[in-house]
Amino acid sequence: MSENYQESTEEPVLILPPGFLRNPAHLAAFGFGSGAVPRAPGTWGSLAAIPMWYPIAQLPEPVYWSVVLAAFLAGVWLCGYTSRSLKVHDHGGIVWDEFVGMWVVLGFFPETWYGVLLCFVAFRLFDVWKPWPISWVDERAPGGFGIMVDDVLAAVMALAVVWAAELWLMPGLL
Repeated sequence: MSENYQESTEEPVLILPPGFLRNPAHLAAFGFGSGAVPRAPGTWGSLAAIPMWYPIAQLPEPVYWSVVLAAFLAGVWLCGYTSRSLKVHDHGGIVWDEFVGMWVVLGFFPETWYGVLLCFVAFRLFDVWKPWPISWVDERAPGGFGIMVDDVLAAVMALAVVWAAELWLMPGLL
């Protein structure tokens, strides 16, 4: 082995099989293609969730949360199925979990651009950083449920930060 050898800490780029995203389940799990971006697919998936959130946000609140719950439950299957098909647990391109996480955070705040921006930044921070208990769940929860639930926890932690910002730093801003 060469003395200049250095193990890469980057996640390896996985080439998708030809026609992979033609499967509707894989396409949905990959955030309708947003997760297929080679760099920062989770960020692109989180961004792609915003225009999809807006029409859902127009629904009455109980219907909105029913849609989010249905998206979570569907995501357990979608993400698990796609993960098994790729033979990679929680492949970076699987971003349906980011969609649902964003919808959880955005479901509690008015539709102002700065509220959406704050929710996006807070969610991405916790989704990337994965402090405890997110990291614990991410390492231990199996299959599609594990893929989905760590992002819901990131959303809950992001909500705490956004609520604190609203209450103490910027009252009335959101």
